Amino acid sequence: SNGDDILRMIAAVLGSSGVALGAIGAHAFKETLTKRGTAASWQTATMYQLFHATAILGLSSTLSAKQNSRQIAAKTNSSNSADMVFLAGKLLSIGTVMFSGSIYCLALNVGPKAVLGPTTPLGGLMMIGGWIVVGLS
Repeated sequence: SNGDDILRMIAAVLGSSGVALGAIGAHAFKETLTKRGTAASWQTATMYQLFHATAILGLSSTLSAKQNSRQIAAKTNSSNSADMVFLAGKLLSIGTVMFSGSIYCLALNVGPKAVLGPTTPLGGLMMIGGWIVVGLS
């Protein structure tokens, strides 16, 4: 599987866009976010996005190592463990997009609040689940 490559690309996208969105929030949207009182929310979304991009990058390396060890010792439980690492990465990725993405939209008053409001805690729950799976893998 190319799960490690997938996670690395997700980490790169989340990391680069997190830096860009942080800069946009601090400069281009600063006045808007300040007027709306949502600058702190924007910063929270950016921090969570960047922290989780880093975690997903780490999971990519872990998955790569587990896949390499699977090739060396084909009859071990590393296959299940590698699947768990990939699942953790997927949960963290989807959760981060849901959590941070919904906060960005809410901070700018873009999109339906009825959908975005519940998306934030659901994304948070997916991130929590991802961390739990990390512990179990």
